[in-house]
Amino acid sequence: MKVRAIILAGGEGSRLGVLTAKRTKPAVPFAGKYRIMDFTLSNCVNSGIFDVMIMAQYRPHSLIEHIGSGGPWDLNRDFTGGVSILTPYKARGSSEWYLGTADSVQQNFLFIKRGSPDLVLILSGDHIYAMNYQAMIQAHLERQADLTLATIRVPIEEASRFGILGVGEDYRVTSFVEKPANPPSNLINMGVYLFSTRVLDHALWEDHERGDSSHDFGKDILPRMVQENQRVFAFPFEGYWVDVGTVDSYWKSHMDLLNTPPSFNLNDRSWIIHTKSEERPPVRIMNGATIIDSMITDGCEIGPGARIERSVLSPGVHVGANAVVRESVILTDNVIGNEAVVEHTIMDKRGTVGEKARVGSIRAGFEPVITMVGKHAHIPANMIVEAGAIIGPDVIESEYPSNLVRGSDYIQTKRLPYEI
Repeated sequence: MKVRAIILAGGEGSRLGVLTAKRTKPAVPFAGKYRIMDFTLSNCVNSGIFDVMIMAQYRPHSLIEHIGSGGPWDLNRDFTGGVSILTPYKARGSSEWYLGTADSVQQNFLFIKRGSPDLVLILSGDHIYAMNYQAMIQAHLERQADLTLATIRVPIEEASRFGILGVGEDYRVTSFVEKPANPPSNLINMGVYLFSTRVLDHALWEDHERGDSSHDFGKDILPRMVQENQRVFAFPFEGYWVDVGTVDSYWKSHMDLLNTPPSFNLNDRSWIIHTKSEERPPVRIMNGATIIDSMITDGCEIGPGARIERSVLSPGVHVGANAVVRESVILTDNVIGNEAVVEHTIMDKRGTVGEKARVGSIRAGFEPVITMVGKHAHIPANMIVEAGAIIGPDVIESEYPSNLVRGSDYIQTKRLPYEI
């Protein structure tokens, strides 16, 4: 049985704010050393699926550089599968930017069906989870399904962000509604679809011919297949799964890693999350530093008297003497100055926080608000950035109107791209 995996990785991810200003959502760093895409790719190879195509579109450069020829995932294969990245292209006729998730697959279907795969597994590149797809494939074959969807239950207050399914006792899907304002249940679509190639080809072409379609799996193809009484079945999943599509879910999923025991175990040697690793020296922790319930990645330097609490530090982060980092996610090569305080903040790569600056805050009795700092942003010494403020990418010292950034402020660079 030949299975080809298609990973949808073209989304802009605008709800992640400054983190996706310069990269696609699946390329956003995660848990110190990974990218979000690593989890879906690792699920494929750990499930014995080594034939993978990735649909990219929005700012794919970081993703393409990260994946390369696929070596870290054992996907650098020329004749028996491997990984390929497909982007929109201009051809004779009506080809254009992808209009929706289904359209991205339909535009590339000539490549997808090359080699005649029996089944096509369609996945999202922006979810954190560990799943063996072989059990789902087996269930699909036993039921002679046209389509099998992976499902999970979420808190009802979060359900409106997802497609909602109704199922019968045999897991056959009886109803599907995409992102309803008032969800009828908390059983959601995980964005993991298994089609027979023949059924997918027919569904995509029929959808392509519809002028009133938004050409999306969740909005169009899945509801239509259920309405037409095709053999659509749910596959229940009970492990850890997060759609890191918002700043809050991105931050919370990092905090989940710091629980005791962690909600998602990165140290499970039976299910390794593969990634492109950087060569970095060991962590250096200086005299008097305190680290509590945190993840510190290779190449970090923690200065004397510094304090790190419930935070994730990516490679090469330097924390100065007597500085404090609490409940924060600090990405690669950031520099936190002496006696600076960073709390409840997500800070993108290669920025600086000056000495004695204060970024974000945690106030007892108040719901915490996340502060965001973009890539290459510089926060001057003695600056106060209140909780909830946003510092955009590439902001420099001269672009701050004062030494106080209010919680409602969004500071953006006024320089032109060629000046950065």
